Amino acid sequence: MLPLTPISIQIGRLLRASTTGCVIGCQVTQVENLTFGGLVRIPAAPGYQIFGLVYDIHIDDDGLVRQLVTAEHVNEMLIQDNRLNRNIPAEISVLFVGYQRDRHVSHLMPPRPPLSLDQIFTCSAQETLAFTAGNRFGYFRHILGNLDLPVAELLAAHLQQTHAVYLQLNNETWLESAVSELIVLLRDDYETLNRVLGAISEIYQDQAGA
Repeated sequence: MLPLTPISIQIGRLLRASTTGCVIGCQVTQVENLTFGGLVRIPAAPGYQIFGLVYDIHIDDDGLVRQLVTAEHVNEMLIQDNRLNRNIPAEISVLFVGYQRDRHVSHLMPPRPPLSLDQIFTCSAQETLAFTAGNRFGYFRHILGNLDLPVAELLAAHLQQTHAVYLQLNNETWLESAVSELIVLLRDDYETLNRVLGAISEIYQDQAGA
């Protein structure tokens, strides 16, 4: 039993998807429930859900915002109303890293993408543990293979958040195992390995200063 069990929070609905990822739309006020590198899940059918990592949070402007940013004095109620009732949603980009079918977790690409307006949820501590259990890191290849992503920062953010979950169980070895796996996967790509290890070193520095 975890000493702390954050609940899974519904944060938006799917705008568009492909075999490798999707874009979710949500209210600006819901963005505070999301983090870069956070693990999320999309229940796509009974007994079938897709897991992904948040790699971009995009808040677009609209006509009213363009007018307000140049105004000298903006009423706070007007700002809050725009955030709550704006017609243009915040867009959350998600990279698929695996799926679960009938309680079996796979780190392969999902067999089919979710559909428009499917809901997306943050992963609770238990769901994060279920996806990463057994020191299985097969999903790392989806991150490392996508050169359009900020790979080093995305990995560091994800490892930091997952490491925090494992620390709740007094498990301090998961992060070490993850770093060892990355060293093996990137042994022939020194430049990327150096960037990844440089970003991950921030986790240890933060832990030492805590």
